[in-house]
Order: sequence, then C-alpha cells, then structure tokens
Amino acid sequence: MIQWKEHKSRYYIPKGKETTTPAAPAAAAEAKPEVSMIERPDNTLGTMLQSLDVIAGFRVRPGYFRMQGAHQTVSGVSFTINSLGATSCTLLLFRPEEPEPYARLPFPETYRIGDTYSMLVYGLKIEEFEYAFQMDGPYDPARGLLFNKDNILLDPYAEAVTGQRNWGEKPEGGKDFVYKARVVRNDFDWGNLPQLNYSMEDLVIYETHVRGFTKDASSGVKAKGTFEGLREKIPYLKDLGINAVELMPIFEFDEMESARVVDGVQLYNYWGYNTVCFFAPNTSYNYRTEHHHEGNELKRLIYDLKHNGIEVILDVVFNHTAEGNEYGPSFSFKGIDNNIYYMLTPDGKYYNFSGCGNAMNCNHPVVRHFIIECLRHWMIEYRVDGFRFDLASIMGRDQNGAPMANPPVLDGIAFNPILSKAKLIAEAWDAGGMYQVGSFPSWNRWSEWNGRYRDDMRRFLKGDEGMAGIAVTRIIGSPDLYNSDGWGHNASVNFITCHDGFTLYDLYSYNQKHNEKNGWNNTDGDNNGNTWNCGAEGETDDEEVNKLRRRLIKNAFAALMCSRGAAMFFAGDEFCNTQFGNNNAYCQDNITSWLDWNRLEIYQEIHDFVRFMIAFRKKHPILRKHTKEAACQLPEISIHNGYPYNDCTDYNTHMIGVMYAGRNLTDTGDDIIFYCMNSYWEPLTMQLPVLTNGMEWKVVMNTYFEYRDDIDFSELAEMFGPNTMRIPPRTTVILLAV
Repeated sequence: MIQWKEHKSRYYIPKGKETTTPAAPAAAAEAKPEVSMIERPDNTLGTMLQSLDVIAGFRVRPGYFRMQGAHQTVSGVSFTINSLGATSCTLLLFRPEEPEPYARLPFPETYRIGDTYSMLVYGLKIEEFEYAFQMDGPYDPARGLLFNKDNILLDPYAEAVTGQRNWGEKPEGGKDFVYKARVVRNDFDWGNLPQLNYSMEDLVIYETHVRGFTKDASSGVKAKGTFEGLREKIPYLKDLGINAVELMPIFEFDEMESARVVDGVQLYNYWGYNTVCFFAPNTSYNYRTEHHHEGNELKRLIYDLKHNGIEVILDVVFNHTAEGNEYGPSFSFKGIDNNIYYMLTPDGKYYNFSGCGNAMNCNHPVVRHFIIECLRHWMIEYRVDGFRFDLASIMGRDQNGAPMANPPVLDGIAFNPILSKAKLIAEAWDAGGMYQVGSFPSWNRWSEWNGRYRDDMRRFLKGDEGMAGIAVTRIIGSPDLYNSDGWGHNASVNFITCHDGFTLYDLYSYNQKHNEKNGWNNTDGDNNGNTWNCGAEGETDDEEVNKLRRRLIKNAFAALMCSRGAAMFFAGDEFCNTQFGNNNAYCQDNITSWLDWNRLEIYQEIHDFVRFMIAFRKKHPILRKHTKEAACQLPEISIHNGYPYNDCTDYNTHMIGVMYAGRNLTDTGDDIIFYCMNSYWEPLTMQLPVLTNGMEWKVVMNTYFEYRDDIDFSELAEMFGPNTMRIPPRTTVILLAV
C-alpha cells in the first residue's frame, strides 16, 4: 500500500492563512469539467488544511504523476495515464461486472503535466469498482490518429483485467469484450526468498504451456489447467532434474480472439501470443477467484518453484498486440496514441513484421519506457528470473521498420539495474525476414534461441549427409556464431524442439505436417521440419520402427545434454508426448496440445533416460562450461571423428566424437567425457584416445540398449582391445574416464 505524503502545491496551505482560488474566465468554464472547491480538515496533515476539487460528486486532487496506472493510497486511489495526442481524458468508474459506468470524471487541465493525466479520487474502495478511460483528440487515420471519445480504453498499466475469468466464454450475446481494470493489492509476502541466479550455461529449461501442462485428466491434479495445477506438479519437475521453467505467455490475452469451429471442434487462440495487457496475469489460468489479489496464485507457484531450485522465465510478446491491423479493435494503445505505439506506413496502415497484424514501435522513447517498466514490474512484483522475447528482431527495428545497429530498447533492457541479473533470451528473428541468430545485439547480456542448432542437429541426427562437421560445431557451443572472447556459448540456448513445431516424438514419427484440424487445408505451419518417420507415417505396430524411433529420441536428448550452452526442451518430450503430427497447434485446446500423462507410463524408459542425462550433465560441469585444466593436460575440447584427434569431416562422415577434459566438481581430479554419435544406418568403429595416469574408459550410456538404472553398459560394449569400440547404427555412446 502506498503511504500518502504531502508536498507543496496550491492545494496545501499553512494553518491560519487565507485560501484564495483565482476564478476561471466564464467562457473557459463552460468548456471545462464541472468542478467545485471544498475545504476540510485532514488528519494526515496535522496542522495543515487541504483544499480539494469535487468532480461528479467525488473529492479529487492531482494524483501521483510518477506512478503509472491505478494505485491505492491511504485516502483513495490515484489514476495516471499518458497520451501525447489526446486533447482530453475521462476516467470511467464501473460497478463490478456492470457494462455501463456509474461515474465519469473528466481530468481538469490542471491535472495534466506535459502528456500525463493524474487524479487522486478520495473515498474509493477498490472492491467496489472497476475502471477504464476515454480519450478525445483528432481522428485522421492517414496520419495514424484514431482518437474516439466514445471508445472505452483499458489502462496499459492495469495489473488485473476484468471480463475473462472463465476460459472460452464470450460476454452475453457473443459480444466483444469491453476491457476494464481492477486495482490490485500487492501484498504477497516473499519473505527472504533469494534469487537463484544460475548462470546461463547451467540451465536446463523446460518450456511449457500453463493450461496444457495439466488440463488433461491424466495429469492427476486437482486444479487442472491452472497455475495451481502446475504447482501441484513441482515434485515431478524437481525429480526430473530441470532447473528452469519457461512459461508460454501468461500475460492477459483473449483466447476467444479469432475463435472458430472446425469440423465441430471449437478452436481458440490457445497459445496466447496476442497480448491484451502486459502488466496483468491471465486470470483464466487461476484456479481460484482472486479479485483485487490477482497474481497471488501465480506468485505462489513462482515462490514454490524457486524454493525447489527452479527458476522461472516468462515468454513475453512485445512485438505486437491483440489490437491487430486497421480492421482490428481499438481498446487500448490505438485509442491512446496509435501513431506512437505502432509502426505505421506513410498512409497510416500497420507494418506487419509479426505476422499478426501490427508491430509495436519498440524504440520510440514512450514505448521503450513502457516495455522496461513492464519487465521491472514482473521482476519486482513476481520475482521472475528472466524473459524469452518472442520475435525479438522486431524490437531491433526503427519506426519505419529498418534494422538498427544499437536498438535503444535492447540497450535499455540490458543495462537497467533492476534487470541486471535477469536472463534475456531473444527469439532472434521475425516474420518480416530478419534473421539474427549469431548477430542479435548482445552487450554480453542477451542470449538467443539457437535456431541453427535446432536445424543442423535435426539433420545430422536423422542421418543427412554432409552434416557431421557442423554438428560438432553446434555441440561445442557454436563458436562460429558466438565469439568465445565475448559472451561465448552463454549466448546460445540450444534446443531441438519447442512449442513451435513438432514434438520430439513426432519428429521421428512423421515425414510431413498434419495440420488439417487447424482449418487451413494444411497450409499453415513450417514446411521444412527436418523430420523422418523411420519408415512408417504416424502410429505403427512395427516394433523395429518403434525401437528406432525411441533410439533417435534418446540420441537427441543425449546430444542436447552434452552440448555447450543452455539446454531447452518442450514439456512432454521426456515421455514421448504427441501432437499427432500437428506442427502448429496454436489453436488446439484439446488433447492435441495437452500433455497426455498416460504416456509417462508407456514411455517410462525414455523418461528415466532423460532424467539420467540431466543428472549426468549437472554432475559433470565440463560438459557445459570451462573448468580448470585437467591434470593430465588434455585439451579442454578435442575432436575424434573415427580415430583420435581427427577433426576432419567430409560429405560422407556420419560418426563424430567429442572429448571434454577438465577438473571435476570437487576440484580434486580429472573429469574426462567422450561423446560419440553414429548417425549411419550401419555400425562403425571408433578408436578412442589413449588415457594416461592409469585411467581407463567406462561406458556410461549406449542408446542402442534400453536404459535401466542398474544396467552396466560397459558389459554390453563391443570392444576390440582397450581403446577401439564398435558403435551400433544410429546410436550414441558416452564414456567416462575412471
């Protein structure tokens, strides 16, 4: 709660002094809001008196200009909003869930400083009202000016949005939402919970959708499809071993935007990449109603995740909004300052670098300030650990869409003191053709979704020719993209799957996408997924095909966990979740997108293998980062493609070997690991480098065989002498020097 403090202005006078208020000219009075003046003693002033205005029956005075949005004070609520182009602004107050306002409070001109309107309304109890704004000004679409005094506008800084409590429900009569806001009490007690501050290279990130993670009955949780439901699954996540969750969009969005029915199935804006309000959590993800405490359920989730050693990264969408193009609704930015918040063509239309109708003008000073304040809000009020920025390359464009060398918004985020420890992860491309993987502006602060890792490793792992050399480069941290003298492999977030595309199971079960249920005649989604169905399209009873698929899934996880840079995978991949070949399930709020937890029992072996590989990565820091030099003086990274220290590859090379050597966790001995991958359809022979100091090779993983906790893979190894090994077809072998 904000404690009200006095300051000098015409509204405060010393005791015993006379109050004089200059009379406004009659002509001007007719054009201004009806305002009367009253005086009353105020206990907070002690020996001071306050002179207040009255508007629409409410006692008011200028509010807190530095505090955007609505904030409760000791005496009432302060409302603050900015607009460069508006000629007037009116505050609307609604009874909860009522469609029409019960009060309209025009801001007097004296309640405006620069482009900021601010009003403190006395006597308001936050449980008794909702609020919105109306703004008047010039209407000239060709110049990007869309002011309309009748539009009801949502506060961009609102911390709770009304009207969308229940998933999938439209207002009565199927009308569009009239967005209003509530004032939130930010009184959650975080105690002394510290930030975990893991380094980027130590992260194993689990990307998930809040609703889809537990919505299916097979999840076994009580609060299905909610923040609370995810919280119920924390023991599972901790046991799996991941140390970060990346939540797909949890800002308030309208799942009914573009909702439609295809073949009798209701489709939604399920993923949530169309933000309605950037400061408010999506209330339909709440299990319990939290009026005026919106966010507490999410905060409890974050608190318990961090208490269990798991960081929280939010997927944020600053590249566009739910207002769409010139045919879309006007419920917030369009009616406040359309020509500032959006990139506009010379004739007032919308640049569409997002593929969603509009693009935010992120490098305008006003928008830049808004974005940074939003990120600060989530760091301070929700204690998140970082952000993944959707289509982040748009944030590097100027108001005309041209790429900028040093985008001010990216610079401002990188060096903001509150954000100094936040993970900053860019999806370093956009829908306008700008692809910046390896070149996204960094300042040694920004990391990237390494799209080249995904594409190159997919091709190598399924056996494409000519990919061995580039696969080695990706595994050792993509030094061709990320200079070791700078941010290095800390800049690379390695992944083979994510929400956008095939699941890992589908990657090896389908040759083509199967998006027919999306209703676009299978024209949507990526056409170049680098998939392989292993000999049968979709589900099959062919056990040899199924064995090969399971082996390729394990190969992919093994490569990911043995690669330098942060590791990320999509929720459910650890137990072969399927989307039935749909690689663009953005609209599927059903078992296509929901995790089917029954598959955890069916594919328990894959799950246990993934858990082992995560633990193995954690146990051996040399896999993910530099350590002290090994006592045996082996190079930190060396390449052995078929025989020792052979770093050459050609078009026909299908087997690679990477050896990492450094110090172990206790700094008392050498930590030497050999990763070998044969992507060929026949067995190949690998000559291992000779170890010194009495050490010998022990096989700790061989994906050709089923994984069990008690299996001794060394006994299953086909050795020809102490240092030559036969590697089965399409198999990963990992060895440890002991």
